[in-house]
Amino acid sequence: MHDHDPDHAHGEAAPEAGEARAGPAGEARWKHDGVRVIPGGQLDPNTAQTPGMFRQAAINHARVGAQKIWAGTVAIEPDAKTGVHHHGVLESVIYIVSGRARMRWGERLEYVAEAGPGDFIFVPPFVPHQEINASTDEPLHCVLVRSDNEAVVVNLPDVEPVERPEAVHWIDPIHRQP
Repeated sequence: MHDHDPDHAHGEAAPEAGEARAGPAGEARWKHDGVRVIPGGQLDPNTAQTPGMFRQAAINHARVGAQKIWAGTVAIEPDAKTGVHHHGVLESVIYIVSGRARMRWGERLEYVAEAGPGDFIFVPPFVPHQEINASTDEPLHCVLVRSDNEAVVVNLPDVEPVERPEAVHWIDPIHRQP
């Protein structure tokens, strides 16, 4: 790995992970290879979609050079639900910004849980799931983060959901209540 050399000039070999190169005319080396702020109004809707929701990418390989994560937003209209899908080998985190999410999951969507503003949802690899806006009058807005730099969505149109899913409540394995 190269030492972080302030004289590492633009035009030399590409820097290794964790390094950045100096820019033209002595620009600070982290100016364009460091922190990136992606304005909320400039998210990219050109990402994998599932019926019933609208995803937009903020962070991915194409937009910022991300190597190990994908991040973006999702909006679900009031009283709407998504198609059943999974995200392959990826782990997903959903953060509820506003609205009320009802998640169903399992081979036949036999399990259900709800989440509200400030709650996080973890979706392990290959878990068939469906997001539902539990509100009849308020949109559901979430932030998504996935464990790879590209969006993977496998839509599962042939899943026949059970009529009455079983409610599942999370139990913290680290901070158990007495």
